[in-house]
Amino acid sequence: MRSKAFGALLGAALLALTAAGCGSPASAGGSGTVTVTVGYQSRTINTVTAGTLLRSLGYFEDELRSRGERDGITYEVKWQDYATGAPITAQMTAGKIDIGSMGDFPLLINAARGKQLNRPTRLVSVTGYNLAGGLNTVVTAPDSELGSLADLRGRKVSTSIGSAADGTLVRALQQAGLDPEKDIRKLNQQPAVGASALQAGSADALSQFVAWPGLLAFQGRAKALYDGAELKLPTFHGVTVGQDFAQRRPGVVEDFLRAQGRATDYLHRHPVPASESVAKATGLPAEVVHLYNGAQGIATFDTTLKPALIAALKKDVPVLRSAKLVDDVDVDAFVDDRYLRRVYGSGYAKALAAGPPARRGGEVWLRGEDTTTAYPTPTALLRYVAAHRDAVRAAYVPDASTGTLWFADRAVWVSDGAGLRPFVTGSAARTYVSAHPGARTLPYAAALDKARSAS
Repeated sequence: MRSKAFGALLGAALLALTAAGCGSPASAGGSGTVTVTVGYQSRTINTVTAGTLLRSLGYFEDELRSRGERDGITYEVKWQDYATGAPITAQMTAGKIDIGSMGDFPLLINAARGKQLNRPTRLVSVTGYNLAGGLNTVVTAPDSELGSLADLRGRKVSTSIGSAADGTLVRALQQAGLDPEKDIRKLNQQPAVGASALQAGSADALSQFVAWPGLLAFQGRAKALYDGAELKLPTFHGVTVGQDFAQRRPGVVEDFLRAQGRATDYLHRHPVPASESVAKATGLPAEVVHLYNGAQGIATFDTTLKPALIAALKKDVPVLRSAKLVDDVDVDAFVDDRYLRRVYGSGYAKALAAGPPARRGGEVWLRGEDTTTAYPTPTALLRYVAAHRDAVRAAYVPDASTGTLWFADRAVWVSDGAGLRPFVTGSAARTYVSAHPGARTLPYAAALDKARSAS
């Protein structure tokens, strides 16, 4: 019933927007002027190379200015910011947005609605991804007694139905032996509403996408219950365009992708300034932005449409279909890499084959610095932090089992004969301890002391 209600609400929004936008293409402008409308999610920070960061750098406007000089046309960019992908799809299928970015599940809904309303859309690039699924996390209140997903039976869980985080929740519950429709009470809420519900106690847990879990953990308002990377199924965000717009203005689509590539290069070369820039634009703490977008961050930024991501997208279709959010989606028809291939030229095949960077032992961000320092092991990182506590702005460590980066002071630490191991969740730490005699969990302060005393 909740899925049907969501579909009905989106359908009503689509109908109203279609009526309002009838005969008024998003790219229309005055005489000699073309307006390109871009829908993005400023606080969904692994879309920043197609949204927040790209907008602040002005690269798309630069590309269009050059095109305009060649074409004798004035191009204008209109940026529209949304909290989730659903309203971007509504606006796009109403002819009010030309280019949008959203997560994998919303992308499939975008494809389905576009086909249904005879305004087909195409997936043309990727923004950020995580091959294991670490972009989505289930969190609970800091003092919650819930220790695992199994404890959610009979509980109220907030998520945004139809989002990538909802998909993670459904799959994770099923893996834990729970029925997502019968064994929990799912609350369909926007991320900010769900965060407030968790804090007020009207929700027992929150399943959300970036940057909400990291933000709440950083603020001390939540702790991680489930790391989406435990699913070992890729999650990503991407860029979708209206097919009609792309056919009418393929050069503009290529300009956008070229600009996105430049923004991606900037993020790779200047991760800390990029995090600071996104933080300023969104109001998010820079430390939280860097958790996802930093040099060792949870998200890997790469515009190419990798086979592993497309394969994961196909696995998402049955989940959305069972929730009655889509009938079916022809993923192969939805994915269109022709524009990106033209932008890359002969280098596309090499870029497509490239994988994410190798994870190290974490990184430390010192106060007043615009770079971070990487460490070979979490123990080495803690040793440094213990000796320089007042100078450390943020310290990040990778989960010992999934590789998901997390705040060192929010991780669950385990000591064993090999050193100190961080985990995002208490359940993962307990699983490790039970399988390794002599291992034990310890508080962060004790982990710091142990690291400092280690030879």
